[in-house]
Amino acid sequence: MAHLLDVWFGETKAGALAQDEAGALSFAYDPGYLTGVDPRAISFSMPLQEAPYTDRVVRPFFSGLLPDEGARQRLAGALGISAGNAFGLLEVIGGECAGALSLYPAGEAPPSSDDDGIEILSQPRLEEILGKLRERPLLGGEEGVRLSLAGAQDKIAVCVEGDAIGLAKGGRPTTHILKPFIQALDGTVENELFCLRLAARLKLPVPAVEMRYGGTIPFLLVERYDRAAHKDGTITRLHQEDFCQALSVPPELKYEEEGGPGTERSLDLIGRATARPAADRLAFIRALIFHYLVGNADAHGKNYALLYRGKVPDLAPLYDVVCTAAYPRLAKNKPCRLAGGRSLTPSS
Repeated sequence: MAHLLDVWFGETKAGALAQDEAGALSFAYDPGYLTGVDPRAISFSMPLQEAPYTDRVVRPFFSGLLPDEGARQRLAGALGISAGNAFGLLEVIGGECAGALSLYPAGEAPPSSDDDGIEILSQPRLEEILGKLRERPLLGGEEGVRLSLAGAQDKIAVCVEGDAIGLAKGGRPTTHILKPFIQALDGTVENELFCLRLAARLKLPVPAVEMRYGGTIPFLLVERYDRAAHKDGTITRLHQEDFCQALSVPPELKYEEEGGPGTERSLDLIGRATARPAADRLAFIRALIFHYLVGNADAHGKNYALLYRGKVPDLAPLYDVVCTAAYPRLAKNKPCRLAGGRSLTPSS
């Protein structure tokens, strides 16, 4: 018997994610969604159709909603779920994902996005959460918290109103990503702050970012580009997907040398998918050059994304930019190559 999770696109049920007894995943759009007003595909890799999509396409997309690498292992251990069980992990933490999707048990509707279920964090509570993130990424399993973010770094999605930071525990969308320093790598908060501020000075599209402290612990607050705030205080989720999701590449193969999208494949995706392919190709090349100039050897296929403000996406702003060259123990190979095959490495 298949296990089911309803997949909601904003406040509309788009379809269902199924896991069979062998662990294979499938996704099918809801018939009512397909015949409804202005249905939208949840991914470039899964255009609207009646037939269900199989594990080969479905697993890379939905696994891409979850943390990567060590963060996923620690989250799985904290929850008592296999790290390879994407369905089981999303069943627990899939309520507030990157983009406009949320996953809930079959028949369970998500809370209203107008729900003001926010726990404003006092300074001691903030310090407690910063201490917990290493052992329990995304606060997985904490009562009322159902947040999922991709990436290998420990972080959490929060609501920010002025100086106040809060945990979303109802249906209210989060507004910022809180990113503490990376263990064993000194100064990553200041490093990323500098890189993003430099990108902004160079007129590259980047989210607003600031550094704050929880006691003596520095952290970044990065404004979510996949959320739109309105004058009445409401927040709309904007859909997004990274290049690996759009190309059905499993997150564990995100680097080009492992089969992930390189420069040529990324440019081809932009040309086929976006509303302004010429402008977005140029923006992608500028981003690639910026990563090279700041010594970021970790700009893989999950660090570029498509942002859907309408049915047709644009290239998303830059994010997760760190000068990895500042850390001698990290690999120096660039994950993307220039057209023609020459590797973009800091030493080339």
